[in-house]
Amino acid sequence: MGKVAATRASSQAGMTIAVIGAGIVGVCCALRLQGLGHQVTIYDRKGLAAEASAGNAGAFAFSEIIPLATPGMMRKAPKWLLDPMGPLSIPPRYALQLAPWLLRFWRASWRDRYAASMAAQASLMGLARQALERQIRESEAEHLIQRDGQLQLFEGEREYQASQAAWKERKANGISYDLLQSPDEIAEIQPGLSRQFTHAGYTPDWINTVDPKSWCEYLAGQFLARGGRVEVQEVRALSADRCSAALDLGSHRITPDRVVLAAGAWSHHLARGLGDALPLETERGYNTTLPQGAFDLRTHITFGSHGFVASRINGGVRIGGAVELGGLKLPPNYKRSEVLLQKACRFMPGLDSSGGTQWMGFRPSMPDSLPVIGASPASEAVIYAFGHGHLGLTQSAATAELVADLIMARTPEIDLSAVSPQRF
Repeated sequence: MGKVAATRASSQAGMTIAVIGAGIVGVCCALRLQGLGHQVTIYDRKGLAAEASAGNAGAFAFSEIIPLATPGMMRKAPKWLLDPMGPLSIPPRYALQLAPWLLRFWRASWRDRYAASMAAQASLMGLARQALERQIRESEAEHLIQRDGQLQLFEGEREYQASQAAWKERKANGISYDLLQSPDEIAEIQPGLSRQFTHAGYTPDWINTVDPKSWCEYLAGQFLARGGRVEVQEVRALSADRCSAALDLGSHRITPDRVVLAAGAWSHHLARGLGDALPLETERGYNTTLPQGAFDLRTHITFGSHGFVASRINGGVRIGGAVELGGLKLPPNYKRSEVLLQKACRFMPGLDSSGGTQWMGFRPSMPDSLPVIGASPASEAVIYAFGHGHLGLTQSAATAELVADLIMARTPEIDLSAVSPQRF
């Protein structure tokens, strides 16, 4: 390392860093930065894993490189929207507020933008897979990992053939899979499914955690054991100039050397205080978690055309998914959880649906399905790390490594232009 580079790197060591958000992305960032010698404190209004990091499906979905906004998506949307319990829903009272985001979503579905987003997602997923394995080894966390693969199910030849372009894209990006073309082949991997599912794609390298909340708490436990702090306190405002930042905590104000904004679906409100208007919206996800013995689930199952999944959580089964673009303030509509569970009972005969616990969480989603990772245009002292949509758990370890590179003034392993805060 040259003298100038060494001096610059030295000046980045031993900083005080505030991480806003105690979900999986914030915890991973804090743990990574702590390991580089920084004094890190996490601030969250509710505490560890209190939102989407508690109730998601627990999947590290590295094969999911296809953006939500695909060519032709907007032709399907009106049909879905006519069904208030369908895979995509917009509450009527929220539709007008959502219109600007939907316009960007529509533009993201054009073939040029779609291809660029998919290439960026594939690059990020490649890093995410490697970063997770590093994290598992460094944290001695294999006991919290399930390496059982994933089945994506299709009803009939037409639906299966329509998926072929996506499988080819996965193959081009080095993702392993097997295509199954009969209910009997499917049953060899996952018995007990309805024979209406005639085809499937099996991704053997798919990984789940036994419980996303336990995973986040385990990593946070390591952070705390090494001297990190978690403050259950709301950050009311974030201010900054080119080289410094301040957090308003209500009772007092702090001025850390760096700030990492990883507050999930609430991040854009704080970013707006810096003059950064980022088009983040909230996908409200619903699920029901059934106790042990509900079903002999052997792999993660994706019911793609129905917009939900079945995953194994602590030996039980979690049925959840769908997309409700309804913001942060509307009350939950748990009828959606009930509808998903009813479908699961039809698709998984023998599923015991009793004793379930319902949940709703907020996924922070950008119109192009890519997160925001990079310094605020307003200040080099504030690094953004939010907007991962369905993929926060999947991309958390990679996001932490990228954030650390930015704070340490190192060249990131992948090109970050596609996830830059300035892309909008």
